[in-house]
Amino acid sequence: MAFHEVRFPADLSFGSVGGPERRTEVVTLANGHEERNTPWAHARRRYDAGLGMRSLDDIAALIAFFEARAGQLHGFRWKDWSDWKTGLPSGVPVFDDVELGRGDGATRAVALRKSYVSGGVAYHRPIAKPVAGSVRIGIDGQELREGVHYAVDTATGVVTFTEPPEAGLRITAGFEFDVPVRFDTDRIATSVASFQAGEVPDVPVVELRL
Repeated sequence: MAFHEVRFPADLSFGSVGGPERRTEVVTLANGHEERNTPWAHARRRYDAGLGMRSLDDIAALIAFFEARAGQLHGFRWKDWSDWKTGLPSGVPVFDDVELGRGDGATRAVALRKSYVSGGVAYHRPIAKPVAGSVRIGIDGQELREGVHYAVDTATGVVTFTEPPEAGLRITAGFEFDVPVRFDTDRIATSVASFQAGEVPDVPVVELRL
């Protein structure tokens, strides 16, 4: 198996349904209290690509993409239209949307992440598939230049600085990103008659752990 650095057609993923999934184990004790635990550090996202199909041409594009990925065999990029960039959905990514960490004077590489903050609690989601050309990086409130001060590996989400950031300096970023996924089925059932009647195929997609 392999990962193909190609995005599922964004116009077809628009209108799809999906989002994050967590796994929580709940044990009810004899006294009625609960113990809750999770074996997952990060959520896993699931989508239904079939809901984005609007014409027979869309179905043809879906089948071509499915065949090129050999069904479930190869992963690919997916644009989650509800969560595809740092900062607010109505805004554009800026270099200080999210803090990546602090410099230590020796480390040159830092991984991208997105932070979700609510009620004083923060969850940091690793981002492995940033969109090329969208990543903006800053150190201590000053924006840097890609290709001069840093390089971005869009296949892993790792930013490598030309010089290691000095100790204590705040490293920030803003960017767009895709979700690494694969088809969660080896079969796509389509019917011209049913599609024209308003029925769409069921095309499950699931996030990959990389």
